[in-house]
Amino acid sequence: MRITPDTNVLVRAIVGDDPGQTRLSRAALSNASLIVITVPVLCETVWVLRSSYRYQPAQIALALRTLLRPAKVAVDRAAAEAGLAMLDKGGDFADGAIAALGQQLGSDCFVTFDRRAAALLAETGIRAQLL
Repeated sequence: MRITPDTNVLVRAIVGDDPGQTRLSRAALSNASLIVITVPVLCETVWVLRSSYRYQPAQIALALRTLLRPAKVAVDRAAAEAGLAMLDKGGDFADGAIAALGQQLGSDCFVTFDRRAAALLAETGIRAQLL
């Protein structure tokens, strides 16, 4: 079966804090012939791991890289990599993913009021402007 997991499925598979749901989540991911992971689900997963489980950026990046590694995972790789690049620099995954998606759709520049996001995006090679 080809599946698109919800955020809660990914979080359970990563965190493993509920034995029953963890088993079901991991089995669904393991048994799927294709796992389609959307960028919004990645952003939500990062937010939940950070805010509810107090994962550090490096822990989140490792979990996502492990999750996205199998060939049967379909994801917007450019957006995921941009988000991971931001995490690696201590920034927000969503800012990197959103900026990359904007570029794919024809944007020249990510604009923000977030000074740190603008600076980190520039360091990753994405043009950003502080308003």
